[in-house]
Amino acid sequence: MSTEETMSPRAAWLLMLAAAAILMITMGARLTTGLFMSPIHAATGLGIASISFALAVGQFVWGAAQPVFGAVADKYGAGRVLVLGAVLLAAGMALTPLVNSQFGVMMTMGVLSAAGAGAGSFSILIGATAQRLPMQRRPFAAGFINAGGSFGQFVFAPLVQAIISSAGWIAAMWTMAATTLLTIPLAWPLRSQGHRAAAVKGEAGMGAQIKAAMRDKSYLCLHAGFFTCGFHIAFLVTHLPGEVTLCGLPPSVSGMALGLIGLFNIVGSLSVGALATRYRSKSLLALMYGSRAVIIALYLLAPKSALTFYIFAAALGATWLATVPPTAGLVGKLFGTRYLATLFGLTLVSHQIGGFLGAWLGGLSFVAFGDYTWMWYADIVLAVGAALVNLPIREAHVVRAPVAA
Repeated sequence: MSTEETMSPRAAWLLMLAAAAILMITMGARLTTGLFMSPIHAATGLGIASISFALAVGQFVWGAAQPVFGAVADKYGAGRVLVLGAVLLAAGMALTPLVNSQFGVMMTMGVLSAAGAGAGSFSILIGATAQRLPMQRRPFAAGFINAGGSFGQFVFAPLVQAIISSAGWIAAMWTMAATTLLTIPLAWPLRSQGHRAAAVKGEAGMGAQIKAAMRDKSYLCLHAGFFTCGFHIAFLVTHLPGEVTLCGLPPSVSGMALGLIGLFNIVGSLSVGALATRYRSKSLLALMYGSRAVIIALYLLAPKSALTFYIFAAALGATWLATVPPTAGLVGKLFGTRYLATLFGLTLVSHQIGGFLGAWLGGLSFVAFGDYTWMWYADIVLAVGAALVNLPIREAHVVRAPVAA
């Protein structure tokens, strides 16, 4: 009898709560990096473009680390990966105040912290839980775990901004470094998940599964849509504080707006996770990407006040990372859960290539034009493209029979 059939409801909730709590901390740390840009610039004089590039490297490393750590988790178990990620994330954040060069910031925030956050992120957590849960519960579980990451943004964004304002950015950075170590005990329920699924006679190995996936048009369409998602999120999380400053508003508006994005994404993630059990995931993805284009267009037309930013953040937050549950669900439907952490991790590489460009080009746009107007236009075009590219994805049924283990 499989693990999915024997897991009790209590054990399933413990698994989901642990995964959601880990993501709350790692995403809370990762999605507040934009709040440190101006303080680091003021302390080191590195310049917005240089710091943007370092954070853009972090966007890429966060995505690139996930299929690597996902493959390790699929083979040896998620617990070890999560502990290693906690150490890397804490070390990167603790060392950042001790460096004063672009290379130093790139290594601490762009490599160490980003890799650590990637080791405790979506692909590892969703992959570990999906291997234990029955198919009908996986979409909700993915939405629930994703909501944990959004709750982390809601909690940590205003908290970090408050610490920066009252005690300085170094105190805020070290506070977050210490907080990330709490993920180590939370990793206990997720231990030893990968090697439970030993190779079965006739089952495709990881390399063959990856090759098959990369030839699948539906899988490649998911990559294309997720690229746009990464572009949006990285641009906003990195440069929204700068946009707020350009509009003559206080820094507290940035922290509150980022927090609202996280708060409303809790609702969005849980709703989309539930809707994915009834409707096609590709349709939900197309709807969310298309709505982003409308939301951004309305923001550009609206007067720039604190209320405008709060409404914009709330509306965008409903779709922010709510794209994760249906994307992970589609990967599971197409290829099963045996290598879900690896295959979903690969889609996150495309997500973070978009993230690299969103963070970096946002800084270049600001230096070249003095504002972010052209980045907003690019956001709209990419959102429309992402909505369209999800429509031809192959998804014959909302519920598909589980792949034999």
